[in-house]
Amino acid sequence: MKKLWFSLYDPTYTYPEEEPAFFEPENQRWTKDFEENHEIIISELNAFLEHNQLKSYFNKHMVNTNAIWKTISLRWWTIEFYKNQKAFPKTMAIVAKYPEIISLSFNQLEAKGEILPHCGDTNAIFRCHLGLEIPASLPDCGFRVKDELRSWDKGKWLIFTDANNHEAFNKSNERRIIMVMDVLRNEYQPKKNLIFSTVLTSLFLQKRIQRMQFIVKSPAIIRKMMGMPLTPFAFCAVWIVNRLKIY
Repeated sequence: MKKLWFSLYDPTYTYPEEEPAFFEPENQRWTKDFEENHEIIISELNAFLEHNQLKSYFNKHMVNTNAIWKTISLRWWTIEFYKNQKAFPKTMAIVAKYPEIISLSFNQLEAKGEILPHCGDTNAIFRCHLGLEIPASLPDCGFRVKDELRSWDKGKWLIFTDANNHEAFNKSNERRIIMVMDVLRNEYQPKKNLIFSTVLTSLFLQKRIQRMQFIVKSPAIIRKMMGMPLTPFAFCAVWIVNRLKIY
């Protein structure tokens, strides 16, 4: 088992392990279920979009233009968004079969949009993209992990380690929409609570970074001193918001 890694505590923000850029979908037990039902998922999303808009992702430093990357979460690092889930009952019925799914969202990248190169928060998950509305293939619309480029395809998966450096681009004249899932890797199941609590702490600090740039430039030991006390708070906060169905 590879050492558990968090970008929050790595001063280089670079995942050091050697892993493939992409993983084969057929090796995961849940992929076929979603592929066979992708039209149902698209139908629920389109019905939602008739009366609602997706919201811009909070981290403006990750995109080439403001409001170019939009999303809606149904589950986010084990936080349940019950109000959003009501619009996607059939999608959530599939999700309920697989407890290893800790995040689920829909992700829209507008025409001419770019999600800039970055590494994710941890190596404990597979990040998984299911193509829903794909306006073009490479070289106009695609995705890079490490040194490998791939196109999205409607109803098909791209699976990768979020910790590896990656980026997305849509140079076409139409929007691109995918479903994004985070799936906890089997070897890290016993550390699930530590993982989601640490990542939520990291995301909380990323929001603060937009106003307090000194955080990102501070030594790793300082970030660790800031992050570790917040981790148990994040665990308790998730329990409370899910119990009370706040979202």
